[in-house]
Amino acid sequence: MNLPELGAFLRTRRDRIRPAEVGLPQGPRRRVPGLRREEVAQLAGLSADYYTELERGSAKNGVQPSAQTLAALARALRLNDDERDHLFHLAERPVPPSAHGPSAHVQPALLGLLDRLSNTPARVITDLHETLVENDLARNLLGESPAHRGPTASFVYRWFTDPQARERYPSEDHPHHSRVFVADLQAAAARRGRDAEVTKMIAVLRRRSQEFAALWDTHDVAVRRKDHKKIVHPTLGIIELDCYNLLSEDGRQRLLWFTAPPGSRGAEQLELLSVIGAQDLSVTEGAALEGLSATESARQR
Repeated sequence: MNLPELGAFLRTRRDRIRPAEVGLPQGPRRRVPGLRREEVAQLAGLSADYYTELERGSAKNGVQPSAQTLAALARALRLNDDERDHLFHLAERPVPPSAHGPSAHVQPALLGLLDRLSNTPARVITDLHETLVENDLARNLLGESPAHRGPTASFVYRWFTDPQARERYPSEDHPHHSRVFVADLQAAAARRGRDAEVTKMIAVLRRRSQEFAALWDTHDVAVRRKDHKKIVHPTLGIIELDCYNLLSEDGRQRLLWFTAPPGSRGAEQLELLSVIGAQDLSVTEGAALEGLSATESARQR
């Protein structure tokens, strides 16, 4: 592992990013044009001390960044595909697939759009519905994405094999979502061709889920671009939202976000979601909405 070159590369990538590009305040006393070390560490979910050792290129503490750490740094530093691959080469780690899998490199254009959706639940997923990155509102709305690897990283896989995956959706809507997921997966499978990952996933799903097998045999195909969803939130109850998808050019990644018409109950609930965050509040939905109304009234005064 070429730690000095790795550290120098990280430092130059850090220097070129302006705080506003990643949603951080510029601040009056900033001495560096780019990001601080602790800011990169925060964005990548690392400790500041660990990232500092990594950037210094020091081997005294046995710094050996994992593939997951390198992928997190590539996202935090907004590396393009060539830069991401270079980072993995310097760390002497196998370069993961660019477009799919838990360690996939999020396309910078989608990541940039995600940064700008601070008031909207949004996430970037693969064409197999593996969550790559998401904002806080998406976690508050849908729950934390489990850190699975292999087939179980796919929400579509869990939808047909794990009953808990369906808990955030009303039972009467399950057949609709099943049809949509399978039709979307048909398109992904054809687009990938002889891809071992998706071929294995489909084979396992056919064995484990009669519902999936029956839907797959209909050969219905439709790329999911828009849907109307009801989300069962543990505090706010049923939230009705429109779900939109913006696909990358190759179709292997997509930005997914939720919104509601202005003035609608769903819009009120989304605003309340941003207020309560991920807190486990022991209040009823009605009382919570009354609190939101009081807050709005105070703002207007």
